[in-house]
Amino acid sequence: MLPQEFFSRDTVEAARDLVGKYLVRRYGGVTLCARITETEAYVGRTDKACHAYGGRKTARTRTLYAPPGTAYVYLIYGMYCCLNFVTEPEGEPAAVLIRGLSPRYNQDIIAENRFHCKCRDMTAYQKRNFLNGPGKVCAGMNIGRTLNGLPYGSEELFLCARPEDAGLPPCPQDSGPLDIQVGKRIGIDYAEEAVHFPWRFYL
Repeated sequence: MLPQEFFSRDTVEAARDLVGKYLVRRYGGVTLCARITETEAYVGRTDKACHAYGGRKTARTRTLYAPPGTAYVYLIYGMYCCLNFVTEPEGEPAAVLIRGLSPRYNQDIIAENRFHCKCRDMTAYQKRNFLNGPGKVCAGMNIGRTLNGLPYGSEELFLCARPEDAGLPPCPQDSGPLDIQVGKRIGIDYAEEAVHFPWRFYL
C-alpha cells in the first residue's frame, strides 16, 4: 500500500506519480488489480473544474476535505461512479481522479463486471473500451457510492507501487520505463481558464 504521505502533498505531482501504480479492489473474497494508465488532478483552491472550488462545502464535496488517501466516489449523469483519492493536507480540498486502467489480476471478473462475459468473449470494440474512462473504471472494479469516504488504510480499496505489495504475482510486462504524456483534462468545458490546465497524465 502506498504510504499516506504519498497523498498529503501537491495534487498535480501525485496525479503524475500515480500513473503506472496499481489499484487493488477486494470484496466478497475476490481481489482485482489493475494498472493505472490515466489520471487527472483537481485542486479546489485554484481550479474551477473542482467540485470544491472556492471552498464550496456541500454534502457531495465534504469528502474532499477528508484526510489524504480517502476515497472520493461520486456520480456523474446520475448513473456512473467516478473514483478519486483525496490529496494534500486534511481540510484542503483536492483529489486525483482515476481515469483509466489496464487490468492485471482476475481480468475475467473485471470483464464480467463490465460486459457480463469473460475476456476471451469480448468484442474488439469492448477490448478497446474496457477501462478507458472513469465510469468504466468503477464498473469494472465494482466501485460504488458505498465506498465514498473510505479512509486511507482500508483493505477494500487501495493503491500500491507493485502487485507484490498486495500479495499478488508480479507483472513482468510492466517492467519497462514509463512514457507519461501530459494534456488538458476531459469534459470540463465549463471551467473557464481551468480548461487549459495541463493536469491530465496518461501512458
